[in-house]
Amino acid sequence: MSENDNRDGPSPDIRAPRGDGGAAGPDPRRWLALTVLLTAGFMDLLDVTIVNVTIPTIMRDLDAEYAQVEWVIAAYVLGFAALLVTGGRLGDSYGRRRLFLVGVAGFTLASALCGLATGPEMLIGSRFLQGAMSGLMVPQILAIIHVAFSSEERGKALGIWGGTLGSASATGLVAGALLLDWNPGGLEWRSIFLVNIPIGVLSLVAGWYLVPESTSPAPPKLDLVGVLLSIAAILMLVYPLTEGRSLGWPPWSFGLMGGSVVLLAVFVLYERWRTRTKGSPVMELGLFRVGAFSVGLVVWLVFWIALGGFFLVWTLYMQVGLAWTPTRAGLTALAFAVGGASGSGLSVQVFTPRFGRRVLMAGALLNALGFGAYAIIAQERGIGIESWQMVGPLLAAGFGFGLVVAPMIDGILTGVPRGDAGSASGVLSTAQQVGMALGVALVGILFFGRLDHDSARGVEDVTPALRAELAATGMPAQAQQGVLDGFRTCVRERSAATDPTAIPASCRPPEAAANPQMRELLTRYGEQANGHNFSRTFSYTLWYGSGMLVVVFLGVFALPRQVKTWELDDALAPAAPAPSESSASRR
Repeated sequence: MSENDNRDGPSPDIRAPRGDGGAAGPDPRRWLALTVLLTAGFMDLLDVTIVNVTIPTIMRDLDAEYAQVEWVIAAYVLGFAALLVTGGRLGDSYGRRRLFLVGVAGFTLASALCGLATGPEMLIGSRFLQGAMSGLMVPQILAIIHVAFSSEERGKALGIWGGTLGSASATGLVAGALLLDWNPGGLEWRSIFLVNIPIGVLSLVAGWYLVPESTSPAPPKLDLVGVLLSIAAILMLVYPLTEGRSLGWPPWSFGLMGGSVVLLAVFVLYERWRTRTKGSPVMELGLFRVGAFSVGLVVWLVFWIALGGFFLVWTLYMQVGLAWTPTRAGLTALAFAVGGASGSGLSVQVFTPRFGRRVLMAGALLNALGFGAYAIIAQERGIGIESWQMVGPLLAAGFGFGLVVAPMIDGILTGVPRGDAGSASGVLSTAQQVGMALGVALVGILFFGRLDHDSARGVEDVTPALRAELAATGMPAQAQQGVLDGFRTCVRERSAATDPTAIPASCRPPEAAANPQMRELLTRYGEQANGHNFSRTFSYTLWYGSGMLVVVFLGVFALPRQVKTWELDDALAPAAPAPSESSASRR
């Protein structure tokens, strides 16, 4: 076979990594190729959070319930998780550039479908496709960096990629807010998806000409059955957690959650069988014999459960509870973004090499303290809180987040054998996405359950002022009590609604509709009561997140004292050795 037979286009075909004797000198276009990779990767990661700030607008425009909007977020990360490990193996076998371009093309198409969605169901399906295409694309980025850069340049390239990772999530909130406020072409929320089309097309064309092709000399086999079993088990858990509240927790929801445990056991048994017979399981079970990895995986999952739902309820708190504009809410998020980027950079380059796991412990505690301080301020200031009062807690929480998220994977992988690093890093990346999906579902249950529970307190907060204004209109005491009873019912039903932006029928009493002054009065105090409820409930939810981060702090004690900085060669090692060379056989 000639050299040209191994190529999809004009880019060079690299069959072996640099320094392995199978390739010539560095590609002169490698830095331009890195720009293409970073642009596409940033677009993928941005879309994890960019939708959060547009939630109220999407709910209104598509007449969607809150559970459906949860799925708009969860579907993306579940699709991402579903193809993350599989995408890496497909790239090893069929060409990393080829899979990268397929991912870019699919992501661009899915973005167009999201922007053209006519209902929540179409949007959810398109978001799953978006996430799946990201799962194909992102694993290729690290692999292509590995083959395109020499060991001397690789650290710099990875540092740039790490900075991209650190800024994408929080930047998504700001970008979504600015696009919604700018409203190009009157597209409103659809613009956050349609803006990906020109970026995707440019990345596709540039990637075709600039990104080098490469494959693995010994690509692992694809464990399709294991992938399907793991996806099914995850969906059987996440689906009832997301839908249960809106459906009144029917018996089948608990049956599905129980079934997910059974299916997980089947998955483990199948992976054991595959390890003994065919090799290349989707999950190398021998990893769990490494105590630090087993505990670290749980800690990593808890960390992302704690953070996964934060951006969602934070956005609802600012836009629905405080009635802030999307732009104000998005710009407030900059404090967290700045803290996160600063923490990530200092953690990897300065702190972790010197202080090891103590950096992770400090980061988890600082994140927890930031959430705790935010909880206190949110409850004390109520609906009168200002953006500047959030800056300190958000900087602290973001800086702590950055200290943890950058070196945590290195800490968990420190005790893992070199040959298993690829499989272990894939498991951790998948756990991150699953944790985010679970975080959205669990925080949704906690937040709206508490919002319903505390509705009477919101009424109590505004009743004295409302009664005084009713009396000032000359309304008789008996009539005042009737209005207050109706007002109390309105606030309670709004807090209990599955859609936090919906206005129940009880909030439109006939007497208010006939009197514009009364309608304005009840609307104003209803928004204030709703704001008090959201502030109190958001504060409660932050304490939940803070508590989970304390669990993360305690779990870090199980990790090695010194954190090993893994080379990319380790992370790109074969996902699992042949059966005769498996971890189980070696130990």
